[in-house]
Amino acid sequence: MRTLLNIIWLVLAGFWLFLGYLAVGVLLCVLIITIPWGIASLRIGVYALWPFGRTIVAKPTAGVGSFLGNVVWVVLAGWWLALAHIISGVLLCVTIIGIPLGIADFKLVPISLMPLGKDIVSTREGGFDRAVVPAR
Repeated sequence: MRTLLNIIWLVLAGFWLFLGYLAVGVLLCVLIITIPWGIASLRIGVYALWPFGRTIVAKPTAGVGSFLGNVVWVVLAGWWLALAHIISGVLLCVTIIGIPLGIADFKLVPISLMPLGKDIVSTREGGFDRAVVPAR
């Protein structure tokens, strides 16, 4: 089911959101001082491309630096990307088939606003999946 949802997501919203994150990531990486935010944008863009089967968890070691970095992120690009998720989420919720995709889109709004201090981890538990062990 995850694969089917991911394919539908990719066609309807994921590819376009990925392009937005890619554009922001490249722009922020060109400016040397904003490379950490560019890397965060590319990381979230890959998550926005194929979101089902993964989730977002807070890093226990994130502190004031992540908070201050998130403030800069919101000013530079976060609110534009969050607005893109809200608009595409509303458009997806217009149809009954798109409602689960719209809800997934709304779940991406918090990480699009504050990406630093978060990890993207797999929700699958199986013999062939990587075990995600939080750093201590």
